[in-house]
Amino acid sequence: MKDQAENLRKRLEARQNISMAKTIAVLSGKGGVGKSNFTLNFSIALSQRGKKVLLFDMDIGMGNIDILIGEHSPYSIIDFFETDCHLKDIIMSGPGNISIITGGTGVTDLFSLNEEKYARFNEEFSLLLANYDYILFDMGAGITMDSMKFLLCVDELIVITTPEPTSIMDAYSAMKYIHSVNKDIPMFLVCNRVFTRKDGKETIKRLQNALVKFLGLETVALGYLPDDRTVPQSVTKQMPFLLCDSGADVSKAIVDIASRYANHSFGEEFTLHKSHFLQKMKRYFFGK
Repeated sequence: MKDQAENLRKRLEARQNISMAKTIAVLSGKGGVGKSNFTLNFSIALSQRGKKVLLFDMDIGMGNIDILIGEHSPYSIIDFFETDCHLKDIIMSGPGNISIITGGTGVTDLFSLNEEKYARFNEEFSLLLANYDYILFDMGAGITMDSMKFLLCVDELIVITTPEPTSIMDAYSAMKYIHSVNKDIPMFLVCNRVFTRKDGKETIKRLQNALVKFLGLETVALGYLPDDRTVPQSVTKQMPFLLCDSGADVSKAIVDIASRYANHSFGEEFTLHKSHFLQKMKRYFFGK
């Protein structure tokens, strides 16, 4: 195990000058707010800007990204931990020229890793970082003790809410919990299913004000998506709404959000700190 760790350390040091992917976790306080649909179409919008994107379905055993695109991958992250296959072997080609690792079915303990499995995942994931511009993690609804450890490892968080009071409160609670453990992770807000532009702006502003007032937490308003009938139609067709109808209001909105994110055009000052995903994983999972 020591030799394994030493070899990994040397490889990581040798790759310090190589451009690494930015890791982004997309989460919500509760289910049913359109988080997976956002993550899928956001990934495609980034890809359309010439970026290499890997979408990682982290709702292990209950993943639905493959359902949204109408394709079934023969392998999932479960296969990586239960067999000797490599991470690169379970990556499937997705719509819009993105890459996908599915969550699979049949619950498994992703975060209950012994050191041998952790070292293997750590090593193989480090190889993926140099192959992509963005790696997005579509997290399961809510926050568990295990998923919390993972959330603390990523470079940035995107939190999805809707104008519903329960959704706003759940998003606030999730960010409060994360902020109580690590105050340095940049957080972005997206409001989904808004009926008017004013509705979206007021929802995000209300949440931002509460975060500042009670937590001293500054967040970035990344944008909002309209309640568009194109979305349920695309879900029925099992096709991302951005590809189903690129002229729809919701498609134009997701393209705008991806553009603002990629260009750091947030309309406000916000310093983004690039962190080290693998080093943080080791600290949060094993206290080293």
